[in-house]
This record gives sequence, C-alpha cells and structure tokens, in this order.
Amino acid sequence: MMPDELAFPDGPRSALERTIEELVDRAQDVLRTQGRLRHLLAANRRIVEHLDLEDTLRSVVHAAVELVGARYGALGVINPDGTALERFIHVGMDAELVARIGHPPHGEGLLGAVVHEHAAIRIDSIAEDPRSAGFPDGHPPMEGFLGVPVRVRDTVYGNLYLANPSRGRFTDEDEELVEALAATAGVAIDNARLFDEARQRERWTTAAAEVSAALVGDETLEDVLTLIADRVTAFVDAVLVSVVEPRGAPDTIHVAVAVGTGAAGVQGRDYRADGSLAGRAMATGSVVADPTGADLPAYAWAPPLGPTLAVPLRDGSTPLGALMISRGPGARPFSGTEAEMADEFGRQTSVALAVARGRKDRRLLERAEDRGRIARDLHDHVIQRLFAAGLSLQATAQRAPEQVRDRIDSQVTIIDEAIGEIRTAVFALGTPDRHGPRTARDRLLDVVAELGPALSTAPRIAFAGPVDTVVTGDLALDVAAVVRESLANVARHAPEASCRIDVSVDDEAVHVLVEDDGPGPGPGDRGRRSGTANLAARARLRGGGYRLDEPPEGGTRVRWTVPTHSGTEPS
Repeated sequence: MMPDELAFPDGPRSALERTIEELVDRAQDVLRTQGRLRHLLAANRRIVEHLDLEDTLRSVVHAAVELVGARYGALGVINPDGTALERFIHVGMDAELVARIGHPPHGEGLLGAVVHEHAAIRIDSIAEDPRSAGFPDGHPPMEGFLGVPVRVRDTVYGNLYLANPSRGRFTDEDEELVEALAATAGVAIDNARLFDEARQRERWTTAAAEVSAALVGDETLEDVLTLIADRVTAFVDAVLVSVVEPRGAPDTIHVAVAVGTGAAGVQGRDYRADGSLAGRAMATGSVVADPTGADLPAYAWAPPLGPTLAVPLRDGSTPLGALMISRGPGARPFSGTEAEMADEFGRQTSVALAVARGRKDRRLLERAEDRGRIARDLHDHVIQRLFAAGLSLQATAQRAPEQVRDRIDSQVTIIDEAIGEIRTAVFALGTPDRHGPRTARDRLLDVVAELGPALSTAPRIAFAGPVDTVVTGDLALDVAAVVRESLANVARHAPEASCRIDVSVDDEAVHVLVEDDGPGPGPGDRGRRSGTANLAARARLRGGGYRLDEPPEGGTRVRWTVPTHSGTEPS
C-alpha cells in the first residue's frame, strides 16, 4: 500500500449515501418519464398529421407499439351495432404468418371483453385469464396484454390491443400512456372520418353532376347507364359495378351494364329476382347491404364478390332498376355513411334515368310514327298505283296484237311481284321493336337480313296468305330453317346470283319457294348436300314434300310444301 493512499472501513452506508442513491434513482425515473412523455408527444404529432382515415388508423397502431415497447399491436374497429370487430389493423406479423393464421379475429375472448366492457384491460398472462379463448393454429405465442378503448366523441370507435411487452409485463404507466394516446387517436380518427366523408360526398356529387350533364348532352340511355357504372367504380373501391333492371319475364332481373372485374361475363345476363339483393332493393325501395357478397356467386358466370351494396333506382313508386356495387372478397363492408351517400346518388340518378328512358320512348314513338306513315303511304298510294297500272296493262293486253301480248303479260307479272315485295316492306315498317313472341315473318326477315350480305344482290322475300296465323311454333322454326339453308346454298354456289323467296299459305298447305338465277349445284354437290337432305326429312315428318329443280332457263328452284294442319307439332 502506498504511504499516501487513503483507506476507508468497509462498513454500513450512511443515511446520506442512501438518500443520494434514492435521489439518483428518482432522477432516472424522471428522465425516463420525460423521455416517454416526449415519445407520447411525438406519437400524438405523428397521428394528427394524417387526414386519410386508413393512414391514421395504421399510424395509431405503430405509435402505440413504439410507445410501450410491445412486439405486437392492433386496432380493432367495432361494427355499428357494437357487438363485434368490423376491421382489424395489425402490425408485428408478416404476410406469410397472417396467411397461415387465416381470418382476422371476430372479437371473441379477451378482444371481445374489451369490446363489451369499454374499459382498459391489463394482464400479465393471456393464457391464465379465464376470458381468453385461446389462439388459432399458427398464431405466435403471446403473454402480456393491454387493451384500451378508443373513443370518438361519446362513442367507442374501436380498441387498441398490445401484446408481448419488451420488459415482460405492462405497467400502470404503460396503461396511462396508451390511454392518453387513445384519446388523441379518437380526435384524429374523428377528423379523418369527417374529411373522408366530405371527400366521398364531393365525389358522389360530382358523379351525379356528370350524369346530369350527359343527359343534357343528349346521350343515349345505354351511355348514361355506362357512365353511372364508370363513375362509381372510380371512387368507391369496388371491383364490379353494374346497373340491373327488371326484365319482361316475371321475377327476372337483367344486367344492363357492368363495369369492372368479370364484367364481360356478367353484362347481358338474366337471373331471378327472388332472394337476390337487387330484387330486395327494388321491392323495398331502400338500400340493401350484404357484407359477404352472396347475391350472385351461385351462378357460374358470376365472379367471386365481397361486400355488396344494392341501391334502388326508381321513378316515384315504379322501380327502374338497381345500382349494384361490389367490393372484392374479404374487403371491408360498406359503412352506414357510404350507404346513405349511395342512396342519395341513386335518388339523383333516378331522375336522370327516368328522363333518359322517357327520351328513348319518345324517340321510339317518333320512329314508329314515321314508319307507320311510310307504310301507309306505300300501301295507300304506291301499291294502289301499281295495281291500277297492272289492271290497265291487262286490259291493254286483251286488245293488243299476239306478238305484244306476251311482253305485256310479263310486265304485269313483274308489277305483281313488286306489289308483293312492297307488302313485305310495309309489314316490316309497320311492326317495329316487337316485345311479344316473334312471328314467322319476323324470323324470316331476320334470316334474310343475316344472310343477305353474303350475296351480291340482296334477296327479295314476299308473303301471301295468313302466314303469321298458320306458321307458328315448330313449323315456324322449320320454315326458317328451309329459307336459311336455301339462302346459304345460293351464297355458297352462286353468290353473284339474284334470289327470290316466296312464302305463302292457303287452305291446304304452306309453300316455300326459293329461286335463283345462278349456275346451280354441280353434279358432285348433289350427293353430299346434307343440309338439303335434312330439309327433305323435315317435310316428310310433316307429311309434305321437298324438291330441288334446275329449270331449263337456268338457276335453281327449291320447293318445300307441308299441309297446314301440321302447324303445331310434327306427327
């Protein structure tokens, strides 16, 4: 030992030393508390910086986890009736772990206790608490737990859940800090919700204004429906938006327009209104929400859907249809505010839709009036003049020399054929846009219009007798098949030829005559024309006959005749 070194006895500490040590400990506690308060202030500042609701919710969870040193954190949003969790925002678990666990919690066990008690719950061991419902397979182990309600004004909006603190257990100070953070979070969430609602209302209002502007711009009904679906898809976070309307058949819904995922397979489809979300909305005149999207998945053509909203479109008490808005599977359900805004949009859109429908009906009426006027003029003036000219020519032929008489008779025949063709045109003009059962004339005119482009000269068709009265049911299908096959043969073998079709009905039989001035079928074609063989078989089943001739003057003539009593079913 050095001679000048001091040595103190190893004895008990004095009261002064103990006091100094206590002061140092308290100073460290104060410093630690000041640090945590600074963390709380920083967390509050970070929370209130956000205006987007989703960003605000996630920042609240991150701030709470960092504030108390927890490994896992979550914010559960309570559904409107206050019984379970509607949304669950969590941190601390990667995507692979979340996928292995499966669906998020519904608000049972300890989470449900916080939901129902609306008070903070702090425990050291989750497994030992009698309220614990256990963890699903694949869930990481959790020990310490702290749950604190988040209030927005006087309503519990959700709950903050924290687990596995780094110090082993949550303290009273942790609980106080998280409760203070939850109070700030409530204000931030309220502001974000108000901002989100204001932005959503602005978008709904803008969409309604665009629909009205399209109406002023003289858009068609189909364009208006498509615009409605497009605008809603753009801002509602939806995967499929469609406009449906009641169909002519009872209890049937028709998808008039669809936009989004799987729209091509949905648009134009019909499905039963009974039990469907759209049917309920149209029947009640109120918005109907389905949190699971169970309206269409029963149909093979429907894509998988999540939460769905059905908004009725109505003209007074008359249902015009429904606006269907669907999110993806597992997406958050529509809130009550979203349903209210969608309902208001539906009311404004219904006015535009009713005007567009009225405009379409007016156009159809004007078109029908024009067609009727043209048909009357053809019948009352053109046909009568041609008929008078024919009679005059027949009278002249009786007094004309023999060598001129045949030429006059041929012109009379041409006039008679022209009268028949004009009568067919009159029928087509006078029956626009049929909504009832299609007649035989409708079917045959459609066949001619379908196959006409395959011929250089448009085929001519004429009717005689009570065609629509006698040619019905399966007989109408057979007659259409005869005309279709005959025209297809002309297009295949003589596309440059002129073709004429005569369909006539008398007291005994239905006659179909198809003539063309082409070269006719070659010798090798006759033995392998299965289509004409089928037509002959159709005639035999009805007790009639079928002939395919090549007149001396050239061309091809098809005659198909069946008795009139076969107009119901083949014998």
